[in-house]
Amino acid sequence: MNKAGIVYFVGAGPGDPKLITVRGLECIREADVLIYDRLANPELLRHAKEDSEKIYCGKLPDHHTLRQEELNELILAYARAGKVVVRLKGGDPGVFGRVGEEAEHCRRHGIPYEIVPGITAGLAVPLYAGIPVTHRELGQSFACVTGHTARGELSAERWQALATGIDTVIFYMGVKNLPDIVDRLIEYGRSPDSPAAIIEWGTLADQRVIAAPLNQLVTEARQADVRNPSIIIVGEVASLYPTLSWFTADDFVKKELQSTKNEVK
Repeated sequence: MNKAGIVYFVGAGPGDPKLITVRGLECIREADVLIYDRLANPELLRHAKEDSEKIYCGKLPDHHTLRQEELNELILAYARAGKVVVRLKGGDPGVFGRVGEEAEHCRRHGIPYEIVPGITAGLAVPLYAGIPVTHRELGQSFACVTGHTARGELSAERWQALATGIDTVIFYMGVKNLPDIVDRLIEYGRSPDSPAAIIEWGTLADQRVIAAPLNQLVTEARQADVRNPSIIIVGEVASLYPTLSWFTADDFVKKELQSTKNEVK
């Protein structure tokens, strides 16, 4: 029997490949097999060994390359074959990344694993629009919510808490359900004039920011044809855009050019 390998669940960060952690990059370089999702920047694969196997397992709302059960078994099969497996996930694996299920599957079958944190998009992407999720005067609490829960999955009590008990609310991948998100926040007590923003393709050259009062956000997003991946942020901190906005596509290009020069050296 082959000696069991190991699985590294690695957070790839919010988009810009330079935002991965040092430990995450070490794991990629060690990997025999990389299983990566749609939101993990493919540029990171350049750091892998030439002979490593690279498997795409991206998920769209209406199409999954691999079902979660199949993915769990794939990870297990490679680890049992003695491989070093990196499961590369966009953002942080513990924030809407289903790492709990995948790690539990490894634990049940005696496969060693390590979970490598990453920078989650809900915190990093607003910062690339000049919006900190907390601010001493504007917001001292925040909550992260998956945008898929807008219809019927959150109780009235939870919507009440999000609307009136939390200063800053961050929704992941919520463009499709944006009208429901806005309606429920206002219904349960959030001011219609509350500052809000949507950041599309945050930290990358295609980043766009649509900022508007909460009750105008749906109209503005439709006019701009905003799509996922996007982060929605609602709260007084959103008023700091564009005052603190600092990142542009030119900044991204400059960083890429500098990186190329460093590699040539």
